Amino acid sequence: MSSATFTYEPVGATRDDLTFCPPGFHPMLVRTRLGEGQEVFQRAAEAVLTWEMHRALGVGIDAGADRAAPGADVTVTLAGVIRAPCRIIWTAEEHRRAGWAYGTLEGHPDCGEEAFVVDRTGDGTVWLTVAAFSKAAKWYARAGGPATRGLQHAYARRCGVVLRKLCGSLPEA
Repeated sequence: MSSATFTYEPVGATRDDLTFCPPGFHPMLVRTRLGEGQEVFQRAAEAVLTWEMHRALGVGIDAGADRAAPGADVTVTLAGVIRAPCRIIWTAEEHRRAGWAYGTLEGHPDCGEEAFVVDRTGDGTVWLTVAAFSKAAKWYARAGGPATRGLQHAYARRCGVVLRKLCGSLPEA
């Protein structure tokens, strides 16, 4: 773990409420249906917890752990140019819910928190939820305005497409 500090408050707010958004931040909530059944849930959960989904997106991931764990530092690199340092705040590995959230550290283009959660509902449907609250921290993120938020939403939708593809070889139960 680096000595970098979080760039926002309240750290960990997405743990209990993925829809939480503090004043002054922009909310994001994107849900994607992945399939059905325990096998799809287990495959999706593993892909999220081990960075496989993120790597399949084509972003660079430099993680301080092979698997998401509280306190692990992660730097996401976009297009080989933009470096976004983060720290894992919480993880979940439950019977019907798995995932994690990271918070932004000094040097990240935005400030806020983003969660990636796979859940299996009572009817067996498996979903990926990408939830965040954020605001621009660097000049170029501020200059992008709504386009920057549009890219964040596109990234969240792409997470769902990629994860569904990673789980696609599994039969639906």
